[in-house]
Amino acid sequence: MSQRCVIPDAFKFAADGRRLEGRISLAECSRLVEMTTSAEGEIAYVLAGAQGDDGKWQFELELSGTLRLVCQRCLTEMAWPFELASTLLLVRSGEEIPEDELEDDTRDAIEVQPDLDVKQLVEDEILLAVPIVPRHERCEAPLPSGGATKESPFAALSGLKKPGGVQ
Repeated sequence: MSQRCVIPDAFKFAADGRRLEGRISLAECSRLVEMTTSAEGEIAYVLAGAQGDDGKWQFELELSGTLRLVCQRCLTEMAWPFELASTLLLVRSGEEIPEDELEDDTRDAIEVQPDLDVKQLVEDEILLAVPIVPRHERCEAPLPSGGATKESPFAALSGLKKPGGVQ
């Protein structure tokens, strides 16, 4: 188990232009493990503080790894590799997020508390990116028990169509 990584002052981290990189074992991310078929693997992250073009402090966060999910079409395990990049506007605790920032799709605003937990931040960003209904790009739906294909109830209707008639 890796040590807990905490940023005591996110605004100072960003103002100093600091950079933090590391790896987090998937087994340490309990919320992610609940939705995967295997707790094996790692998440690589790079967190860099910066000042945005508007003069506001922000984090640039890059994440990569692979989660083992269940395809919701064929119900088998599938690999979901990810490479995510996020720009996170830092907002002080209790401070309201300006309306124009909520409409800006290029970055997300996060309310930062003292002692920002990097692992939790990483896990939150991945949870937001995981597909609601994961599925393979190409796979077949499972067959009914016994392996027989089930005929569509609408297939019989196609035989009732009149040739050359209005449909």
